[in-house]
Amino acid sequence: MSQTQKIFEKNGRKITLIGTAHISKESIEEVKNTICEIKPDSVAVELDEKRADSIKNPEKYRELDIIKVLRKNEGFLLLANLVMASFQKRMGSNVGINPGEEMICAMNTANELGIPVHLVDRPVQTTFKRAWAKSSGSGKVNLLSALFASSFSNEKISQEEVENLKKSSEMDSMMNELAEAMPAVKQVLIDERDEFIACRVWNCLGSNTVAVIGAGHMEGVFAQLEKIASGEKTADTTEIEKVPPKKLSSKIAVWLIPAVIIALIAYGFYLGGKDVGQKMVLGWILWNGILSALGAIIAGAHPLTVLVSFVGAPVTSLCPFIGVGFVAGAVQALVKKPQVRDLENLSDEAGSIKGFYRNKLLRVLLVFVLSSLGSSAGTFVAGAGIVVNFSALISRIFSGLK
Repeated sequence: MSQTQKIFEKNGRKITLIGTAHISKESIEEVKNTICEIKPDSVAVELDEKRADSIKNPEKYRELDIIKVLRKNEGFLLLANLVMASFQKRMGSNVGINPGEEMICAMNTANELGIPVHLVDRPVQTTFKRAWAKSSGSGKVNLLSALFASSFSNEKISQEEVENLKKSSEMDSMMNELAEAMPAVKQVLIDERDEFIACRVWNCLGSNTVAVIGAGHMEGVFAQLEKIASGEKTADTTEIEKVPPKKLSSKIAVWLIPAVIIALIAYGFYLGGKDVGQKMVLGWILWNGILSALGAIIAGAHPLTVLVSFVGAPVTSLCPFIGVGFVAGAVQALVKKPQVRDLENLSDEAGSIKGFYRNKLLRVLLVFVLSSLGSSAGTFVAGAGIVVNFSALISRIFSGLK
């Protein structure tokens, strides 16, 4: 048996796990040969429906509706997907392989032999949302930093290094590093997906299954299969398919912060008069507007988008239903409408800073992100200023009463 395979045999089930590197020529050959040799009852692949569709239909991005993406507040999610796709594609180009070719090979080989194919990975949207929800503030920063660092990295990888990625020692080292740097992210990206994949593989048709999965999941999936076979756990993925609801404190804060800001400004007018109230309002408008507009400028936004960011940020910061990122991104998409060429080159141009500014669709995402971050910073600074002004006002009032 190959070092990149593990065979699970219990309870009348035989499951052959093939651990692959997603940009490996050897993995493609091994997948095809193994399926043809074993002729299993079913073939499982580490893909979800959307990723399988995007691999089989690379033109799918032409159907992308960027306004709809922003409206659903999935701008960050799309950006993360593009960054990861760009990184894998760039790594694959160094060895002449497109990412996911071993998965395509598994599906094509199974179809040729009339073997049912099962998609056994959790939807990437669910995985990212769970990782984001479970991460602390610093964890979120680390996650975004890691994504962008990989996007703009010029690192080259050889075929030999690709094959080393399939060795357990190499994978153990990488998983340990991830666990230390981002434990919550590692739990969601690796541990939960090991459990999810194992459950879905266990539920595949027939008693003989070949499962094509990333090498980093092989040990974890095997361990989870052992637990299912022993009755220690069930093959139920309901809990890890849910996106954790926002904490009550977060839900309250979304409404409480704007309410407090408005109340402080109102009391500023009432207790300090027109001058104090206007100072608070002006601070709120300028800090929110300027920092959001600055974010749009850094993103290379159209002048109209910059103006909308400036005007919209002070208002949307007080409204939980809509963010300035959506408004600014929508305006940018309307005045600089993405073209077919931008859709065709998404994953290529997401791998460089120049690409983000050259591609109109990526520019929309950049506007969405940076104007949002600017507004968030403006809310923090302006809110702190209002609290300071109100505290000073109260101190003066109490001093006058003494």
